[in-house]
Amino acid sequence: MYKFDQNETPLFDALMEYVNRETIPFHVPGHKKGIGMDEEFKNFIGENAFKIDVTVFKLVDSLHHPTGPIKKAQELAADAYGSDAAFFSMHGTSGGIQAMIMSVVSAGDTIIVPRNVHKSVTAGIILSGAIPVYMQPELDKNVGIAHGVTPETVEETLKENPHAKAVLIINPTYYGVATDIKKISEIVHSYDIPLIVDEAHGPHLGFNDKLPTSAMEAGADICAQSTHKIIGALTQCSLLQVRSKYVDVHRVQQVLNLLQTTSPSYILMASLDCARRQIALHGEELLNKAIELANYARNEINKIPGFYCFGKEILGKPGVYALDPTKITITCRDLGITGYDLDMILSNKYHIQMELSDLYNVLAVGSFGDTKESIDKLISALKEISNDYASKETKKPDFIDIPDIPKQVQIPRDAFNSPKVSMPLNESIGMISGEFLLAYPPGIPVLCPGEVITEDIVNYVQELKDAGLYVQGTEDPKVENIKVVDK
Repeated sequence: MYKFDQNETPLFDALMEYVNRETIPFHVPGHKKGIGMDEEFKNFIGENAFKIDVTVFKLVDSLHHPTGPIKKAQELAADAYGSDAAFFSMHGTSGGIQAMIMSVVSAGDTIIVPRNVHKSVTAGIILSGAIPVYMQPELDKNVGIAHGVTPETVEETLKENPHAKAVLIINPTYYGVATDIKKISEIVHSYDIPLIVDEAHGPHLGFNDKLPTSAMEAGADICAQSTHKIIGALTQCSLLQVRSKYVDVHRVQQVLNLLQTTSPSYILMASLDCARRQIALHGEELLNKAIELANYARNEINKIPGFYCFGKEILGKPGVYALDPTKITITCRDLGITGYDLDMILSNKYHIQMELSDLYNVLAVGSFGDTKESIDKLISALKEISNDYASKETKKPDFIDIPDIPKQVQIPRDAFNSPKVSMPLNESIGMISGEFLLAYPPGIPVLCPGEVITEDIVNYVQELKDAGLYVQGTEDPKVENIKVVDK
C-alpha cells in the first residue's frame, strides 16, 4: 500500500537523538531546555517539551530548505496521502490556503471560489492580486447551513468564465458535507486548469472507506488539510498535498518560504510527524471507533424531543453527495432557542464546549479522542435541556435569508490597500467596502473588500445582531462602523 515504512518518524527521531546526546545548548530559544523558563508554566507543561524546543541546525533540518529529517517526514506524508509532494504548513491551514492560491494564480488572474469560503481564501486572493468569481453553495433552510457547490454550478461558472486560471472548492464543509469532488475534478481538468481544495476538515479522509473521498483520491491538484483538527497533531499544524501536473511543486515551496516563519516550532512539527504515523498505520481502526461513537450520539440525540442531527437521510440533496459521520450537527430550532443559546448553556452549565454555533445548530467534532463517557455526558445534558425548554411556548428562530452577492467594483487587493474612512454601517449604503464582514448563519461572507454595501446587507447584519449571533470582520468589534474606500 505504501512505498515507504510508515512506522518511521524521522523528525521526531532526530529530536530524540538531540535529547539523548545531552547536548549543551548555546542556541535559541533562550529558555535553554526549560532551565530559564517560568517555573509555574514549566511545572504544568513538564520538562520534555522544552527539551525538543530547538532551532534550525543540521541534525534537525530546516523547514525552508529541507534536506534531512524534515524532507523525509514530508515524503512520508505524501506517501500516506497519495500525493506527489507534501509540505508542513506551520501557520495552519489558513496559511496553507494562502500558499495554495498564490502558487497557482497571480495578479489579474481569475479564480473561481464558493461564496462560503473561509476568510483565509479571501486573504490569499488579496495577497495574490487575483480576481474572484463567486459560486453560490447549496443552502439548506431546514438546518440553516450551506452545503457544497454542485458539479453543475462549477461547470456553469466555468462556461461563463473560460479564462479562469483555477477553481477552489471546500470539501468537506465544516459540517461534514461533501460534494461530488471526483466529478468536479474532471470538469475542472477539462479546462486544463488546477482544482484547489480547502480540505481543512478532511485530513482523515482516505483512511477509512466509511468516509467521503479525499481530495487526492478524487484527482485534485493541491489541498490544505488541518491535521490538528481531527487526527492528533498539535494546534497550528497542517499539511499541504500537491500533485505536480497542474501545480509547480517548487513554486509551492517558494511561496511557503515567503509566508512561513524562519523559526518554526519543532514541537509542532514533531507532533505532525507522529500524527501522520498514527493515521497511516492505525487510521482505519481508530476511525471505526470514532464513527461508531458519533453514530451512537446521533441516534441517541435524535430520540430527544426538540433536537435533530442530520445523517444519511439528506444524501442526494443538492450539494450533498457524501457525509462525514464524525461531524455531529445538533439542530435545536424546535426547542425555540438558537444554536448560540444552546452553546452557552452547554458551556456555562455543563462545562461542555462545542466547536461552533449558528442560528439553528451547534457542532460537535468527533475524533478518536472521544470516549463513550464524554458522549454520554453530552447526551445527558441535552436531555436535561430538552426537559427545560420543550414545554415552553417559545418562537422558533426563522431562517434569515442571505442577501445577494453584492457587486464587485474593485478587486479585493486594491480595495484592501486603498485609503479608507470609517463610517456608521447604516450610513454606508452605496459605498465600497474596504474590509470584510462575516456572519453566521451559515458562514457566508456578507461583504468582501471591493464590494458595494447594500441596504439588504445592512438590514441582514442588524437581524443577526438581534438574534444574538456573532458578526465579525470589521475593525470595529461591535460592527457599528465599517471602513469604506475613500472616494
